[in-house]
Order: sequence, then C-alpha cells, then structure tokens
Amino acid sequence: MQKLPYFIMTAALTGSMMLLASAKKPDAAKGKEVFEQCGVCHNADSTEKKMGPGLKGLFKKDKMSNGKPANAANILAKINEGGNGMPAYKEMLSDDEKADIMAYLKTL
Repeated sequence: MQKLPYFIMTAALTGSMMLLASAKKPDAAKGKEVFEQCGVCHNADSTEKKMGPGLKGLFKKDKMSNGKPANAANILAKINEGGNGMPAYKEMLSDDEKADIMAYLKTL
C-alpha cells in the first residue's frame, strides 16, 4: 500500500518534466507578426506616442508609462489586464502568442 503514493508522485513529476521539456521557445519573429494588431496604437520603432506609448527600448527603460518598473512581469500584466483605453489581451491571445510578443518587445 505504501508504494502507491510514491508511484503517483513519480508519475506526476515525470509528467510535469515532460511538459516543461516540450515547452515552446518564444519566437520574436512570430511575436512581430502578432504585434501588428498592437501597432495600430503603439509605435515599435520609436518612443513617440500614438494612441498608446511608443515601445522602442521598452525593456531598457527604468519605468513604463504607468510608473511601474519595466520588467517582464509588469509588461505581461499590462498585456493581460490592459487599462487606460488598452483592451485586456488575457483571453484574446494564447500564452504562446504572449511569449512571442514579449520576445519581440525585447528586440526593440
């Protein structure tokens, strides 16, 4: 009877490791394609504001336009939650698409 919990724990750990191993690496080129819909409101090649802030050098900045540190967690939260006229993309984009956009934003 004591072997069953160990078997279950081992199976769960193995499954988790397989999921991590099969995780897709973010692709900046695909992110650029997904970003096209963002380009309606955001400049990618300058810091000049359109409807939303220009995103050139976003990851090199100390702070985002909302005053929060420009780090991956805060940028992803902004993409997911939106705000100040920006729609929330939490349900509109897949996790892979958001990862690709984040990889693209790091190239700006």
